[in-house]
Amino acid sequence: AVEFLFVATLMMTHLSRMAEDLIIYSTSEFGFLTLSDAFIATSSLMPQKRNPNSLELIRSKTGRVFGRFASILMVLKGLPSTYNKDLQEDKEAVFDVVDTLTAVLQVAAGVISTLQINKGKMEKALTPEMLSTDLALYLVRKGMPFRQAHIASGKAIRLAETKGITINNLTLEDLKSISPLFGSDVSQVFSFINSVEQYKAPGGTAKSSVTAQIEQLRELMKKLREQA
Repeated sequence: AVEFLFVATLMMTHLSRMAEDLIIYSTSEFGFLTLSDAFIATSSLMPQKRNPNSLELIRSKTGRVFGRFASILMVLKGLPSTYNKDLQEDKEAVFDVVDTLTAVLQVAAGVISTLQINKGKMEKALTPEMLSTDLALYLVRKGMPFRQAHIASGKAIRLAETKGITINNLTLEDLKSISPLFGSDVSQVFSFINSVEQYKAPGGTAKSSVTAQIEQLRELMKKLREQA
């Protein structure tokens, strides 16, 4: 029972963090995504306000599961080895967590499958300074130790700020004044698509890597269903 409650608690932690991300990104300040009407509720005071009730309830249910897990740990901490009647307490916790987790997973799946991604707003939020680490990695690929490359990238940012421009508008001469390792190919660094696609290792952000991860999870789910 305690192992199941731990796994359920960890799952709820991930779901709660995901819910918080989606809540933030659905606000008018970000506008990165729009939740389906089926998973929001209109404010009782402000007609224009769309409350992400489904996601907020996922967050709150996480605390409920945490509490169930903690209660069983408190029971176990003072028990000797072998079975004791105290362990009858695990039934209520397990049954409640199963019901809670089942409901939360259904809601989470519904939210994700019906939300709308606002690609245009996401693209407008991108700034060249987000690629400062990529600039440092460019120098690393040229043979510079990362610590020095990190410093060089910081110098480029400060130089751009001094000139009142974004880092991608620095000239090659500007960059060479920081390090002679900068070449004409540095312009490729300031591409968000290149930034994402360069990480092709397992767990990376490249489309091929993400697709592979999704397929692995689908295969895992298929095997688990067959074993059930």
